Amino acid sequence: MSEQQQYTEDAIQTLDWKEHIRRRPGMYIGKLGDGSSRDDGIYILLKEVLDNSIDEFVMGNGKQIDITINEREVTVRDYGRGIPLGKVVDVTSKMNTGGKYDSKVFKKSVGLNGVGIKAVNALSTNFKIRSYRDGQVKGVIYSRGEIIQENDLESTERKNGVKTTFHPDEDIFKNFQFRAEYVENLLRNYTFLNSGLTITLNGKKFFSRNGLLDLLEENMNAPGLYPIIHIKDEDIEMALTHGRQYGEEYYSFVNGQHTTQGGTHLAAFREGLVKVIRDFYKKDFDPSDIRASICGAIAIKVEEPVFESQTKTKLGSRDIAPDGVSVRNFIFDFLTKHLDDYLHKNPETAEILLKRIQDAERERKAMSGIKKLARERAKKANLHNKKLRDCRVHFNSTHERRLETSIFITEGDSASGSITKSRDVDTQAVFSLKGKPLNCYGLTKKIVYENEEFNLLQAALNIEDDMENLRYNNVIIATDADVDGMHIRLLLITFFLQFFPEVIKNRHLYILQTPLFRVRNKKKTFYCYSDEEKQAAIKELGANPEITRFKGLGEISPNEFSHFIGEDIRLDPVNIMKGDSISDLLEFYMGKNTPDRQQFIIDNLKIEEDLAQ
Repeated sequence: MSEQQQYTEDAIQTLDWKEHIRRRPGMYIGKLGDGSSRDDGIYILLKEVLDNSIDEFVMGNGKQIDITINEREVTVRDYGRGIPLGKVVDVTSKMNTGGKYDSKVFKKSVGLNGVGIKAVNALSTNFKIRSYRDGQVKGVIYSRGEIIQENDLESTERKNGVKTTFHPDEDIFKNFQFRAEYVENLLRNYTFLNSGLTITLNGKKFFSRNGLLDLLEENMNAPGLYPIIHIKDEDIEMALTHGRQYGEEYYSFVNGQHTTQGGTHLAAFREGLVKVIRDFYKKDFDPSDIRASICGAIAIKVEEPVFESQTKTKLGSRDIAPDGVSVRNFIFDFLTKHLDDYLHKNPETAEILLKRIQDAERERKAMSGIKKLARERAKKANLHNKKLRDCRVHFNSTHERRLETSIFITEGDSASGSITKSRDVDTQAVFSLKGKPLNCYGLTKKIVYENEEFNLLQAALNIEDDMENLRYNNVIIATDADVDGMHIRLLLITFFLQFFPEVIKNRHLYILQTPLFRVRNKKKTFYCYSDEEKQAAIKELGANPEITRFKGLGEISPNEFSHFIGEDIRLDPVNIMKGDSISDLLEFYMGKNTPDRQQFIIDNLKIEEDLAQ
């Protein structure tokens, strides 16, 4: 056995806190990414800093938080109590050090392990923190967790609180940028969960007076079937209505933390809702009929919450407090009292809700035979063809890379073959379409089961019953950058908008950007995504470089494709903007060829320079 293969004392390493964070950042902030996805690491860094400021507000200290993002540098200033001045260094650079082990000081906070702010410190090239407290200020500057400068105590007239500035390490977060829509959505959620708190971002103000009621009104693309039911009590708040969309849509929170993967509280909410409604109407409705097209939000506060990872996206706690009632019983008792009272006091709402449940029941029974045949076809297809090349890690697993899971939806064997050969088999799956999908605008969900492509895609994503079972965090449309490819993109987006809008609303749908040009000489190669990048590459390489125009994904070899779906992947998120009506969007773009759409095409027509060449 060679020395390199021997397992000896020399093979055992002890890493200090910053080295461990930098070597295994996924343990602390989930995936890295470049900012194109809402759960990329740079947003987790921002959250870790913000959570400390939010906890101060929750404990009654400071009603405003000011945030500045200047390109890649972030500054957060709160007006809480400030970190005790003698502990600023310990709190920012000693693991398992913090004030939240004392539940009397921070009774129901998010950050409990003393890890978050250290992760921000270790993963930033520049990290500055200043604590203002009772007329004095203490400041420390770090780089990658190492102290660069520690200032002595100074006098100050500034208000109590903490000011933190950090610049994520560009060696770890490659080519990153903060996307305004993701940051603003994060801040809106903070204000919805903390009525009365004002957050500013580069001067833009975020504020909520009505909590989860405001959240649903903000996120719903059309009015509900009945006025939003908004109920709350100490440590719990809920809002719900039924819409016209398919499926279920939920927003869940614990101690102000957006638990995007749900957890014990969301499971109890869904289960308790069924029980209360069954008891109210004295009918044994099927749970799926009660929850069909529901849009709901739940927020609870828990002492010493247990999350399933450092990124805190799923609650694992079974109890409200170490010696308290269970989360399930707490939520059940709340619903039994408050939702039942609401329905008795609002008979018009109760009547509309009953009709919606009965309509869902009729539709389910009419579809039952079709669904059964569709499931059998999907199962048989998965066994006997290769439409889906799956990955080894799935979204709902406990694997640390579950947030990295992606599925590429491609068209044609050549494109899917190139991606399949160059993908990361652990986290990236490929689904191959056969031709152009059907324009499903105006069709009922029956078509999802009757159309082979839609049925198999639904089965691959595992979203027939609810979004909690979505197998992949990122659903990526990968088509050619030509007219046909754009058409396929539009048809797929229509499919998701029509039947599974939560995939888009929850920021899971993306468009893969692939290079249009390869510019190279014998020494260097550039892959260019625009004509501007091509011209810059030509300028850098000098005279007579070789220029290749990629006309389709199938023309890109697997070896080259690995560059575009790895660390440097470029993804454009598909978003529904505030105020957008899904029905209006679909009618405009996918409905009859109206004069309005014709004029839109004329006004936005682009003529590429090379078309005439």
